[in-house]
Amino acid sequence: MPKKVLNLYAGIGGNRALWKDCHVTAVEYKPEIASVYQDRFKNDTVIVTDAHAFLQDNYKDFDFIWSSPPCPTHSNFRQNISVRYRGSKAMYPDMSLYQEIIFLKHNCEGQKWCVENVVPYYKPLIDANSKLGRHLFWCNFSVLPKAFNSNVHIRSALIPDLEKLHQVNFKTTKLQNKRQVLRNCVDSDVGLYIFKSAFKSEEDYQLELPLFANA
Repeated sequence: MPKKVLNLYAGIGGNRALWKDCHVTAVEYKPEIASVYQDRFKNDTVIVTDAHAFLQDNYKDFDFIWSSPPCPTHSNFRQNISVRYRGSKAMYPDMSLYQEIIFLKHNCEGQKWCVENVVPYYKPLIDANSKLGRHLFWCNFSVLPKAFNSNVHIRSALIPDLEKLHQVNFKTTKLQNKRQVLRNCVDSDVGLYIFKSAFKSEEDYQLELPLFANA
């Protein structure tokens, strides 16, 4: 039976691109970005609203929850380059990240969930379960370490490079700051790996441990 999936702070759906056999409800705050997402995934239900509030009201309705709260205020690059050397305004870290981790940890029973964010400039207030590429993941299931290689350097990549990486074409869209929207995407292969890990049995996980250790 297809899984019911909630994809919060959905963006244009980088993390979702390779998911199969699921009914996805995507929540995105900006209508213009939500429109791009809907064009990419026509069978998904797309809701334009505040993802943080939607989670609190609807978390019980889904088998799997993916949340990617805003990352700029946690970013190592922003704090240590933009703030220190480029004069950007220092900002309080957005605590919705940790609110959602605590909320999901203590309220989800029988549901799988993960919260994704960047590696922060400070020691995380709650230890992450896994680090894959440039992302940290807090989740209630086991995730084996895995290397994900890309020929694209995200910080210096131009729009055409990022479009190719995420298999999108922005030529006909009127999005503002297209490069930033693309940089915010989680790679689809990382998204798929997390999704598959969520529904892997603990027995399968234990069987794979020796394979990983000998790799």
